[in-house]
Amino acid sequence: MPNYLILTEKPSAAANFTKALGGKTGVFSGFTYKITNLRGHVMTLKDPEEMVAEDLKKQYKSWLVKHLPWNLEDFSWARTYIRQRNIRTGKIESTKKLIDELKKESKSGYDAIVIATDTDPSGEGELLAWEALDAIGWRGQVLRANFMDESVSGIQKAMHQLRNVSDKMADGEYVKGESRNRWDFASMQLTRIATTAAKKEGFKVVAREGRLKSVIVWRIYQQLAAIKNYIKTPYFEVKFKDPAGHIFGRVTPQGEVIPWRFATKEQAKVDFNNYHETEVINEKHQTRTQAPGKLLDLAGLASILAPRGFSSKEVLSTYQKMYEAQIVSYPRTEDKTVTPEQFNELLPLIDQIAGVVGVDKNLLTHRSPRKTHVKSQGAHGANRPGENVPQTTQSLAKFGSSGPAIYEVLAKNYLAMLAEDYVYDHVTANLKDYPEFKTAFNIPIKLNFKLVYDSQKAIKVEEGEEEESISGQLGPQAMPYLHEGANPKPQVPTTKWIMAFLEKHNVGTGATRVSTLSEMSRGTKAMLTEKRGKLGLTETGNVSAIMVKDTWIASPKITKRLFEMMDQVGRFEMRMVQVLDSATKVVEHDMPIMLDNAQTLETLLGKPKPSIKKPRKTSEKMTGIWQGQEITFAREWSGHVFTDEELQKLLTGSEVSFPAKSKRGKSYTAVGKMAKQTFKGNTFYGFKLNPKTKKA
Repeated sequence: MPNYLILTEKPSAAANFTKALGGKTGVFSGFTYKITNLRGHVMTLKDPEEMVAEDLKKQYKSWLVKHLPWNLEDFSWARTYIRQRNIRTGKIESTKKLIDELKKESKSGYDAIVIATDTDPSGEGELLAWEALDAIGWRGQVLRANFMDESVSGIQKAMHQLRNVSDKMADGEYVKGESRNRWDFASMQLTRIATTAAKKEGFKVVAREGRLKSVIVWRIYQQLAAIKNYIKTPYFEVKFKDPAGHIFGRVTPQGEVIPWRFATKEQAKVDFNNYHETEVINEKHQTRTQAPGKLLDLAGLASILAPRGFSSKEVLSTYQKMYEAQIVSYPRTEDKTVTPEQFNELLPLIDQIAGVVGVDKNLLTHRSPRKTHVKSQGAHGANRPGENVPQTTQSLAKFGSSGPAIYEVLAKNYLAMLAEDYVYDHVTANLKDYPEFKTAFNIPIKLNFKLVYDSQKAIKVEEGEEEESISGQLGPQAMPYLHEGANPKPQVPTTKWIMAFLEKHNVGTGATRVSTLSEMSRGTKAMLTEKRGKLGLTETGNVSAIMVKDTWIASPKITKRLFEMMDQVGRFEMRMVQVLDSATKVVEHDMPIMLDNAQTLETLLGKPKPSIKKPRKTSEKMTGIWQGQEITFAREWSGHVFTDEELQKLLTGSEVSFPAKSKRGKSYTAVGKMAKQTFKGNTFYGFKLNPKTKKA
């Protein structure tokens, strides 16, 4: 009986596998197993200068543009451990310990390691697993468990259908993930170019340029500029109105010149004299139906929740926790439909879900699969409720403030698919003496799914003012009047607006859009602000946007092509080297443009703000003999200035004590001695607080 080590992506996934297989160790489907886990990525590419020959190190460490573009063939693409600060303890931690433990465990007589990381559309799950396997030097068999979600049935099904992926270069998902990873690393050159050029002009920011970031920041900059430069231009034209208020107008032709629109009211009045009251004719009624809107991806969900005050970061974080608890489906999906199997799995829970979100189950009469929403092709399926149905939506607040709202929107949107089509009367008519003047409006007959949820309305980006639809009796006559309009003011950029733009141009997956927007609005180097769904640019964002004007990296068309190329690599229709060559071409094309764009920064943004450096407070230095040697040390520690008596005690090795305050302002008594210490590799002498005594 073969013995497998099952490698999951994180502790929560390991817990779900343990539940599904009946224990952390055991027997399943003809093999013995043990479950272990990573913590996301455990390895990262080394710095450029650490991946090249010795004589090239200085060149690749430099940010000078004369050393760009890089020759990507110079790189070894070697990896190193990830060092990052533990949010809970504040300490810098390395992934080396985890890798060492995995390496030790892998030598315990396993016939294969099973990659059980997320089945990610970008190949990310495959990549982070292989990074770990390469780090431990595993040369044995490698199997892949592709699961659609972390439910018991999903995991068990995946473990019954293991694939042999021992040759990583024949594993399409790995090759796709590694191609994307190396491309993004190579795009670091654009950040160096933009940052260096901006700094030369006095703008000391880190202009992070990437294939999705640059598209987003440039589009927002364009929209904000359009709003700033907007000049309202009124126009006047003749329209007709009947007693009920129905408006009759002409179909507006494409182009800027509309012959019946006039710049002044006086001109329009001349045209107005050509019209008189006339009869409404050709009234037609047609019963039409409208199917429920499409199922949501993470971008659609984030755009709906943004106006409620939930940021992309909050939605992404909370959704992930809810997924791990199997309350919602897999977040990073590209699907907008579900498979018949996924549809049937959720069907028995429909009434229970409806009760939680307050939907009348009597509306859910269309319980057979819709061809528009249920298709055999697909992987994880669209974002939807999971198999664990909560008692109430409010109970989900423990996962994050957006938890209740996430579930409500996802559930109602999914349930709408099970309601009947919206039925309405489509009414049209025109005018007897002026047949080119027409009206059209809809009268609801049966709201059906619209009583559950209307995703089309929820994700729609409003463009300009819409005339209110009037459903009263048509005609019998209509009178001419002068209508005053104006060129529409550009819409304020919002999360919903940018998500719609990215989807229209097919740039990135829904989850990638959300995670990128979240990253761009986070930390001291944030590029944008996100407040109740409205987007703005920071100084860093403005500089980054100006730097990418007319570049390929900011082009939706080019970015879409890059995503397509990475998919082709995963299908072995293109070689990785071809994708990486495109990175070099982008740098070659964009570098001179960025250097020119830098010259316009001051004109567009004004003079850069002078950086004000606060004078560094330095403590008085003392010299004395300690343990037979002369040392120099600070007279002050955490705001306390040592007295002459305390200094004498410290130099003789005695303890001193004094009142002090912690970083949080809590008072305590500091007790300690003089000691030789190390900080960031540098040795120094000074007062050292005694370690806390452990409670028995």
